[in-house]
Amino acid sequence: MNQKQGRMNLKQGRQDKLIQEKRHDNYKELEKQSEPTVCSECHAVFLNGRWAWSQPMANANAIVCPACQRIKDDYPAGYLEIKGDFFASHRDELINLIDNNEALEKGEHPMERVMAITTEEDQTLITTTGVHLARRLGEALHRAYQGDLSFTYGDGEESIRLIWIREEKG
Repeated sequence: MNQKQGRMNLKQGRQDKLIQEKRHDNYKELEKQSEPTVCSECHAVFLNGRWAWSQPMANANAIVCPACQRIKDDYPAGYLEIKGDFFASHRDELINLIDNNEALEKGEHPMERVMAITTEEDQTLITTTGVHLARRLGEALHRAYQGDLSFTYGDGEESIRLIWIREEKG
């Protein structure tokens, strides 16, 4: 074996790699649903490769969709914390903005829903079934009322936590 062949063998030698553990999102569909499928809870229909609001067909398979399962399990993907005394004095306006944005998102994407709105002493927490809705709600608050918005993704972007803060001026 000459020197050139020896170097080639070294390059082709063992290459140890770290094995990446797969993250499992129990709510992400790994397999395509048989079509047509209908959610037995919300009546969303899986058709043409996606969930949509449609009239269920008579021969549709019945399952619980991922959004309804998250709601049943009380396992949100999105958390939006609203803080500051601005919320207390403009609560109805802000909740109306949240409701309107949820209705738009949910109309196009049935798997994106608000799960709960919980008000505590110094904050309000909105939980959602998807990361996109939580981010959309936070950005809508920030666009409409300014304030400070921060967010952090977790679990390989399978969850998100946003914090929107605005204090009253003056």
